[in-house]
Amino acid sequence: MATIQKRNDTYRIRVSSGYDVHGKQIMHTRTWKPERGMTERQIKKELERQAVLFEEECLSGYNVKSIKFEDFTKQWFKEYAELRLKPNTITFYHSMEPRIFKSLGHIRMDRLTPHDIQKFIVELTQSKRFDNSQKNGGRLSTKSIDLYRTMISTICSYAVRMNVIRDNPCRNITIPKIISPEKEVYTLEEAQKMLELFAEEDESNYQYVCFYSLAVYTGFRQGELLGLEWKDIDFDKRVISVRRTSIYNKSKGGMYTETPKTAQSLRSLKVPEVVIDILKKWKRLQNEQREMTGDMWTDTDRVFTKWNGEPMHRDCPRRYFITFCKRTGMRYVSCHSMRHLNATLLINAGVDVKTVQTCLGHSSPTTTMRVYLHTFQSAQAAASEAVASALSFSPKSDAGENRSLKVS
Repeated sequence: MATIQKRNDTYRIRVSSGYDVHGKQIMHTRTWKPERGMTERQIKKELERQAVLFEEECLSGYNVKSIKFEDFTKQWFKEYAELRLKPNTITFYHSMEPRIFKSLGHIRMDRLTPHDIQKFIVELTQSKRFDNSQKNGGRLSTKSIDLYRTMISTICSYAVRMNVIRDNPCRNITIPKIISPEKEVYTLEEAQKMLELFAEEDESNYQYVCFYSLAVYTGFRQGELLGLEWKDIDFDKRVISVRRTSIYNKSKGGMYTETPKTAQSLRSLKVPEVVIDILKKWKRLQNEQREMTGDMWTDTDRVFTKWNGEPMHRDCPRRYFITFCKRTGMRYVSCHSMRHLNATLLINAGVDVKTVQTCLGHSSPTTTMRVYLHTFQSAQAAASEAVASALSFSPKSDAGENRSLKVS
């Protein structure tokens, strides 16, 4: 039931639409001012009509139209994100809040337009990276900018479902295409050199030899590698299964175990004998380490661990590889580049896009094509050249030939 209060020459209409998840009553207010010249009877009649209309709007859900985007986003985190999304995704979305709120936070939900969002997206093309990295010229990549759009669109979609707004203003937003530099990936020769140098590594570093060898041969993500447990490896069938991922999140106290990135990330991959041999050797060395550690060892069944058996921290492989590259003169690339190397080798070997998608655990072949479009195009061009080379066909030249034209 709406309540009405007179305030000078205006009237304040208040309606309750129940209670929020914290038990706090949700109140909504609208101010109505009579037109000049209206009689008391007309005012009373119109005021009652305005109260009924406002109450119907509130009961139908269009009751928080005046809420600002920043305030609604905070509600979205509590009512949706924290219940449905993974902790790392929530942390990542929180890191995007400052830029979004600066440009869009003050706008009411019912007044948020596609132009407001498009303008923000264009601004992002000139924004610098938070980590001060000079990657992509120090600017945000197309993928990073699209993640901002995705977050805003997800919030607006929730607002539509909650009847706060009627349409999602992100529907027709265009992401400007930014030409990103080529991915830093080892050549085949560099990868072979790296594996040869691994063979000379001391056994104290063998865990990392195993880690990076698996990264090259399987294309698993770093978190998937760190989440591997010995029970995920079938040594007889030479099959490794991805069933979990190990992720770092400061708010959750450091490293923790999570389900893989997508449903397609749950996968099994048959590996060559050389990979099984590397794993067997590391398992033997880890068992020796367990015996030396004694009661201080924590049995987690993880393949890659700290000195006491606890899951390895995500920074350990990177720190090792930086030292390894400095010591051997190898060019340093990130662990994720090993995944790109694996994909490149598969594509250049003629493996079809669906199989590459399955091996990499992408959500769809479209994702694989988008990420490795240039690699697929290069492989197709090389295939065409191979066909031409195999046929060895050379058409006769027309030069110097006499031609007679028959004129009718």
